[in-house]
Amino acid sequence: MGILIIQENKQARFDYFITETFEAGLELTGSEVKSLRLKQITFKDSYISFIKDEAFLQNAHIAEYRASSYNNHVPERLRKLLLHRKELDKIYGSLREQGLTCVPLKIYFKDGRVKLEIGLAKGKKLHDKRESIKKRDVDQQLRQAKARSR
Repeated sequence: MGILIIQENKQARFDYFITETFEAGLELTGSEVKSLRLKQITFKDSYISFIKDEAFLQNAHIAEYRASSYNNHVPERLRKLLLHRKELDKIYGSLREQGLTCVPLKIYFKDGRVKLEIGLAKGKKLHDKRESIKKRDVDQQLRQAKARSR
């Protein structure tokens, strides 16, 4: 079936240096999956937190599914991430020891299942963000110049 990208968190790639990425499953309800098929999710201010020894997605807003009546979900509830124990230990260790942050990067369907790509991230300083903006502008100008020359 392949991969169908639902949403990418471009702001995370702008605000952070991504050092390592992981693929995690999500524990979702039926109405959440139906909303995701309609691409109704926002990652604004979302992050991965650890409660006891499990990882959870926090502050990700999945809109309520309109056709669902009383069985609807809470839009910003905690959603458990499904990862292997070794991956959980590695991520939690990096958060504690290296002072990194764990952020969601993209959510997608892979062979009919919802997957979340999460990344271990280190915050960028203001001058790093300026460099990212300059690089993006130069790349855009090069693409435009190429398009005009054709």
